Amino acid sequence: MSRPFPEIGFGTYELDDPEDCVENVTHALDVGYRHIDTAQEYDNEEYVGDAIDESGVPREEIFLATKVSTDNLAYEDVLGSVERSCEKLGVDTIDLLYVYWPTDTYDPEGTLGALDDLVENDTVEHVGLSNFRVDQLEEARSVLRAPIFAHQVECHPLLPQQPLREYAAETDHHLVAYSPIARGEVAEIPEINDVAGNHHATAVQVALAWLIRKGVHPIPKASGDHVEENYRALELVDQLDVGEIEKIDGIEDRERLIDPDGAPWNEPPAAE
Repeated sequence: MSRPFPEIGFGTYELDDPEDCVENVTHALDVGYRHIDTAQEYDNEEYVGDAIDESGVPREEIFLATKVSTDNLAYEDVLGSVERSCEKLGVDTIDLLYVYWPTDTYDPEGTLGALDDLVENDTVEHVGLSNFRVDQLEEARSVLRAPIFAHQVECHPLLPQQPLREYAAETDHHLVAYSPIARGEVAEIPEINDVAGNHHATAVQVALAWLIRKGVHPIPKASGDHVEENYRALELVDQLDVGEIEKIDGIEDRERLIDPDGAPWNEPPAAE
C-alpha cells in the first residue's frame, strides 16, 4: 500500500551493536520517526527488525529502507541477498530497496532487472539508487521498468547538491540525504548558528529544517537525546524565513565527507 514518504528518517549506519541498535531504533519510533534506513553492509538488519518488532508500531506505518551491497549486485546475488535481508528484517516486503553504489558488481541490465523483478513479485515496493551521477541516473531510468522512487546521497549545507536536487525535481523522485549534519560540522558554521539563535534552536535542527525546506529527506543517525532533538527539526521547517534560507544558501565553504577513490564522481562518465 502506497503512503507518503516521511520528511525525516532515522539512519542506522554504525549501529552494529545489537543492544544499541534495538534501543536507538525503538526510541526513534517512539519519538515519531516512521522512516528507518539500513543496509546490508551495516550488519544490523536483524537488529533493526528486532526493534521494529519490539516497538509496537504497526508495520504498515513504517517506511523501511535497505541497500544492496556492492558485492551483491549481480542478478542472482541481488535476489538471494534481498531474500536474506527480508528474513533478517522480519518482513515480507521491503518498502524501499537501494543500489548502494554503482560500483564493483553493478551492471545496469542485471542489477536493475533484478530490482524490477523484486518489485513485480511484491518483495520490494519502491526502487532506490544511491551515490549515482546524473548520467548514471539517466541510464538507470532507461533500463528500469519501475520508476526511481529515491536517490540517496551525501547532502548538507556544505554539500548542497543543487544539480541532483534539480534533477530529482525534474524527474519526480525523492532526494534522501545521508550525513545531513556533516558529521556535526554544521554546529561550527556561523551562518547556521545565527539562524539557530533567532529560533532558540540548535544548529543541527536548522540544518535539517533547511534540507526539508529544499525538498530533501534527511536521515540523520543519532542516539540518546539527539534522537528527539533531530526529530524536532520538523517544528522549525515553516519558521525559517526567506532571508534565513538565503543566508544558509550563501555559505561559501564546500566539503564532501564521504569521498572514496572509486566513487562515481571521481570517475569520468562513460564515453557515448
